Amino acid sequence: MSDRLQQLAVFVRTVETGSFSRAAREFGLTQPSASRAVAALEDRLGVKLIARTTRRISLTDPGEALLERLRDALAAVEDAENAARGADQLTGVLRVALPPTYGARRIAPLLPAFLEKQPLLKVDLMMADRYEDLIAEGADLALRLGEQPDSSFVTRRLESARRLFIAAPAYLARWGEPKGLADLSRLDMIMGQAALDEQTWIARRNGAPEMMRVEARIRASSASGVVACAAAGLGVAVASIWMCAEELASGALREILTDYSLDPIPVFIVFPAGRRPSQKARIFAEYLEQAVARPPRQA
Repeated sequence: MSDRLQQLAVFVRTVETGSFSRAAREFGLTQPSASRAVAALEDRLGVKLIARTTRRISLTDPGEALLERLRDALAAVEDAENAARGADQLTGVLRVALPPTYGARRIAPLLPAFLEKQPLLKVDLMMADRYEDLIAEGADLALRLGEQPDSSFVTRRLESARRLFIAAPAYLARWGEPKGLADLSRLDMIMGQAALDEQTWIARRNGAPEMMRVEARIRASSASGVVACAAAGLGVAVASIWMCAEELASGALREILTDYSLDPIPVFIVFPAGRRPSQKARIFAEYLEQAVARPPRQA
């Protein structure tokens, strides 16, 4: 990257992340180097772009005008370079924000085939259960579970994950296997952090909905924690198939209440608002859509 392009790119990421330090890390620079890059850009243009204080940075009017045009311009430069190399020769770093369990168990196994076609591309999997500001985090795209309330994002549905009731065989042997939703009232419930202390579960049997008010005895702050607690024999949980497929295959967990169905969890590809998705983000999204559409291999 030329000095002029790097100055522009560092300026954009400094504003988006709100920090010279965070922008510097993305470009492999020191914090003083990132600050000098923006200062050199200001000197070259003859205007002040960023107002610096001890607590925060803010844009001046010229900075606002430059930022508005730069985001798409820098993405267009990267796309042009990749287009010259060919779609199978993407470069740089693809940053993907996604939930840890879904990322580890669903997406990671799909990466080898993608990276084999893209030997020059690096991937940064930004795994977190919390949802961050995609632009501030520098993500090219995100994978999100559940309906997306923020309509400002550009979203595409990737797939739907089946949800099921699970418990460890040892727990069921001790306390008995429930035959209906109402039987869960005598068992211990395991829930994730997003659940309230009390929650109504709705499941359908033969198309007819049944509801039950449940209270968590065990709460875990991550999806993998929910599955681990269930496998440890602490109670009954609801999990998507990709959260617990390994434990079901090994026998550490069993699906119960199989004549009931729960609403599936939709999975969306989400692009940051306010910018055109990069070529590498679009190609990766297309690859994921094709990969999840393929039927699983039979053993």
